[in-house]
Amino acid sequence: MRAIVIRGKGGAEALEVREVPTPEPKGDQVRVRVRAAGLNRADLMQARGMYPAPPGAPADIPGLEYAGEVDALGPDAVGPLRVGDRVFGIVAGGGQAEYVLTPERMAVPIPPGLDFVQAAAIPEAFITAHDAIRTQGELEPGGTVLIHAVGSGVGTAAVQVAHAMGCTVFGTSRTSEKLQKARALGLDHPIDPAEGDFARVVRERTDGRGVDVVIDFLGAPALAANLAALAIRGRLVVVGLLGGASTTLDLNIVLRKRLTIIGTTLRARPIEEKLAATRRFAEQVVPWLTRGVVRPVIDGVFDLDQYREAQVRLESNQVFGKVILRLSDS
Repeated sequence: MRAIVIRGKGGAEALEVREVPTPEPKGDQVRVRVRAAGLNRADLMQARGMYPAPPGAPADIPGLEYAGEVDALGPDAVGPLRVGDRVFGIVAGGGQAEYVLTPERMAVPIPPGLDFVQAAAIPEAFITAHDAIRTQGELEPGGTVLIHAVGSGVGTAAVQVAHAMGCTVFGTSRTSEKLQKARALGLDHPIDPAEGDFARVVRERTDGRGVDVVIDFLGAPALAANLAALAIRGRLVVVGLLGGASTTLDLNIVLRKRLTIIGTTLRARPIEEKLAATRRFAEQVVPWLTRGVVRPVIDGVFDLDQYREAQVRLESNQVFGKVILRLSDS
């Protein structure tokens, strides 16, 4: 099979398409013929040697999500999936290849009406967003949430998930254009960078209360303002560290407001936790997708031979939604 292979540390230049052995499913695994795969910043970090694959995942083939058709079943894969079923899901690596292995329970049937490119834009973004908002952040329907980087793949998904729950959604982005696009997804209060301190804006628009949950991708530079933006007993869910990992923490505000700070990733979690997150996604988000309550947001689609252009696009910070790699006719 053909796959994107990391041949050294670096950016897009460290990647190349190679012929590699097609994996064989074992145990309860299914093999999926990948039709399209989403790109993520984790792929860029892995190519730079900053985010190695966990044990058991391909060390040199990036890709955390896929959409395709079941191609073969392991000896212990007893159903309900069958060869030919259209499925999508998250994996710990190896998604940017013509075939990928996954435990049968981690593969979710693709809702009718979605093609493979659309489906590939969903798993990592929506499972991460739903898990961060509902499971980690414990946001209740009708609550308030601040989401950073609303133009990112997870950001566009998080806005839609919170809106579908009937929550009031605040959001930040680097550009006014992305904020305006996010309005169409359910963003109630776009906070333009030109407005300065986002915590002040949040407090002004909540009559001083603050929000119940902050979903953060920025890390260190946003920490103090994130805590200031939270309501009493609020929860800060740290999903990414785009701005850096180290800063000073003022424990006074944590104590005074009785705040909770939660760090979360999907890739490194035990399989049972990933299964639980996938199951919750299948139970709540997939019906929304079927009814059109939420939808994948796609910035651009690239063929496999354009993988370097796809990586460059993802790194450009001009992206709104997901960058998709098409591995075959979709």
